[in-house]
Amino acid sequence: MRIVYVLTSLGMGGAERQVVALAKRMAARGHAVCILVLRAQVAEQWATDLTIFHLGMRRNPASFVTAMARGRRFLVEFRPDLVHSHSFHGNLAARLLKAGMPALRVVSTVHNVYEGGWGRMLAYRLTDRLARITTAVSHAAADRFVELKAVSQEKCAVVPNGIDLGEFHPSTERREQTRAAMDVEGEFIWLAAGRIAPAKDYPNLLRAFQRILASRSSAQLWVAGEGETEESSRVRSLASELGMDQAVRWLGLRRDMPALLDAADGFVLGSAWEGMPLAVGEAMAMENPVVCTDVGGVRELAGEAGTLAPPKNPEALAEAMLDLMRWPPEDRLTLGRAARARILRDFNMDARADDWETIYLKCIRD
Repeated sequence: MRIVYVLTSLGMGGAERQVVALAKRMAARGHAVCILVLRAQVAEQWATDLTIFHLGMRRNPASFVTAMARGRRFLVEFRPDLVHSHSFHGNLAARLLKAGMPALRVVSTVHNVYEGGWGRMLAYRLTDRLARITTAVSHAAADRFVELKAVSQEKCAVVPNGIDLGEFHPSTERREQTRAAMDVEGEFIWLAAGRIAPAKDYPNLLRAFQRILASRSSAQLWVAGEGETEESSRVRSLASELGMDQAVRWLGLRRDMPALLDAADGFVLGSAWEGMPLAVGEAMAMENPVVCTDVGGVRELAGEAGTLAPPKNPEALAEAMLDLMRWPPEDRLTLGRAARARILRDFNMDARADDWETIYLKCIRD
């Protein structure tokens, strides 16, 4: 097959990471693969040896028209059997390109329970007929989009994210090295990872962690991720206002997540909304016990191998975190191993690539 993946950018987010991993596996299986990126190249993006074509789209009508014309020329030259697009802008662009190329087969994927307001949902509804199928990364996301009539029930399917178990596997030696490099002695380390953005609700997590410190002063919270300057400043200022400058470490964008997960004693997610957070699956694959807010597809991902708390409730999140900290180390290890076993059984990236290949072939043959 000849496959084009369409993304808004290759910035270091979970959806982008998932697409790069999937595209890599499809190329390894002998398919001709290219990634079509709407925006220009950014300073920090996922590295890949695959062919990437940037349209350089900016937020103005003239740039949009020019970029779409370039995209159409590229597709005519590449002659894909199928285009697999992701998230709102990528999905809409692929569908609009399909409008001028009737033979183009489009698969759309939704990565969150929330991808914008009524205007975007209307755009999804009006262009639904241009996609062969629309998939969602969780049942929660699929149900939400069907409920909003953004996606038709008969054309909607759930294909969860996959985790690369070859990259994400625990190492006792790496844990010791990373904790030594980070100057950790006996502290209990909580790791949070993800873009500093409203969806991740870091204020909820920080207020929960303030309650942790009132009971367990020998704890640290590490935050791996960056965001827009204004949002990052607001969140960091809140940590200072709560008197936690010494206990919260802002790590910025990191490419060594397996090492950080090894060093951590637990992974925490305080989000207000999600699709199916890749970071939680990666933490589970690393045998980290996880405490998460019960949003989007988190429950589907964590199952019985994680602890859930209601969103926007720092008291409940703090209690769930403290409860885990009180567990004996061997019990936390048992929970972590159950988490990795769940990922191996239900969210293995290699098995997920099999699922996608089956979907692609069906779309081409129908």
